[in-house]
Amino acid sequence: MNLYSIVKNIILLYIQSIKMKTFSEMQDNILRTKKHFFALDGLRGVAAICVVIFHFSEFIYPTHAECVIGHGYLAVDFFFCLSGFVIGYAYDNRMQKLGIKEFFISRIIRLHPLVVIGSVLGFLFFIFEPSKAANVYSIGQLVFFLLCSIFLMPYAGMDNRYNNNFGLNCPAWSLFWEYVANIFYAIILKKISKFWLTLLVIAGAIALLFVGHRAGDIGGGWAGSNFWDGLARIAFSFPMGLLLYRMQWKSQSRLGFIVLAVLLIAVLCIPFITNWNWLIECLVTILIFPVIIVFGANIRENIIAERVCKFLGDISYPLYMTHYSLIWYFGYYHEKNKWSVTQSWWITIVGVICIIIFAYAIEVLLDTPIRKYFSNKRKMKISFKH
Repeated sequence: MNLYSIVKNIILLYIQSIKMKTFSEMQDNILRTKKHFFALDGLRGVAAICVVIFHFSEFIYPTHAECVIGHGYLAVDFFFCLSGFVIGYAYDNRMQKLGIKEFFISRIIRLHPLVVIGSVLGFLFFIFEPSKAANVYSIGQLVFFLLCSIFLMPYAGMDNRYNNNFGLNCPAWSLFWEYVANIFYAIILKKISKFWLTLLVIAGAIALLFVGHRAGDIGGGWAGSNFWDGLARIAFSFPMGLLLYRMQWKSQSRLGFIVLAVLLIAVLCIPFITNWNWLIECLVTILIFPVIIVFGANIRENIIAERVCKFLGDISYPLYMTHYSLIWYFGYYHEKNKWSVTQSWWITIVGVICIIIFAYAIEVLLDTPIRKYFSNKRKMKISFKH
C-alpha cells in the first residue's frame, strides 16, 4: 500500500467518524429526555398518594362529603395540567425534528408498559378476588375485558365494577384521555400560537363550569354514565398546563416543596359546601392548580429534597396505575368484617405503605427495565437506518 492510499484511508476514516459523531449527537438531542422539575415530580407523587387514600376512604364513608379527603379525585385534574406543562417543556422545541411518529413512540414507551402491567394485575386480582366477582362472566368475556383494558378501549359493561370504563383497572380512564390529549398536541397544539391556545383554555374552562354545574361536581369521566365529563376535564387542564409552560412565568417566591405539598393536600381536603361544591372544585382546578405548578416549576431544592421528590415522582405513575386492584380487596373485607372508622383508617395507613412499596417494586423490576429495553431497541433501529 503506497503513501497516497494510506493518507486517503485516514481521511475517509476521519470523515466517517465525524459523521457518526454528528448523527449520535443529533440522535441524543432528539430522543433525550430533558431534566426533571424535581418539585413537580414530588407534587405528582403526593397527588398520587392522595388518590390512593381517597380510594380507600370511598369504602369507609358513604359519601364523598364525609371523607377527610373527599375531593381527592381532583388530583386527576392536577395530573392533566401538569402533563400539559411537562409535554410542552419536553417536546415543544424538538417536535419538528422528532416528528409525529417518533413522538407517539416516545409516549407509548413512557406510558403503555404500565397500562399493560396494570391491566394484567387487575385481571389476576379480579380472577382470585374472594368475592368471586369474576364467576358471573365467561372466559370469553374476561378475555374481552382484559383486551379492552390493555388497548385502552373504554367498555362500561362490568356491573359489579360500578360500570367503570375500565373495570379491571379503574384509573386507566384518565390514561385514555391522556392519550387523546397527546394526539391532539401532536396534530394541533404543537403549532398553535399562545393567543389561540389561550382561547382554547377559556373554552375549556367554560366547558368545565358547565359540566360542574350540571353534575354538581367535576369528578366524572370514569364511568359510562359520565364518560364525556372526562373530555371537559382534560380540555381545560391539559391546554392550561401547556400555556403555563409557553408563558414562561417566573416566581420569585421562596415557597418550598413542603409548602406546596401541604397546599395541594389542603385543597383536596376542602369540605363540601352544598350548592357551591361544583364552583369550588372548578375554581381549584382553574386557578389554584396552575398557581401550584408555576411555583413548583421555579423551586430550587437542596439535594435531600431533590432525592425525596425524585422518589415520589418515580413511584407516582406505577402507584396510580397498580393500586386499585388491592382497593377492591379492602372494600370486600371492610364490608364483610364491618370495620369501624378507626380500624379502617389504621388498615388504610398500612395499606398505603404496602401499596407504595409494591409500586416501587413494579417500577424497579418491570416498568423501568421494559422502557429501557424498548428505548434501546428504538435507538438501535434509528442507528441502523443511518
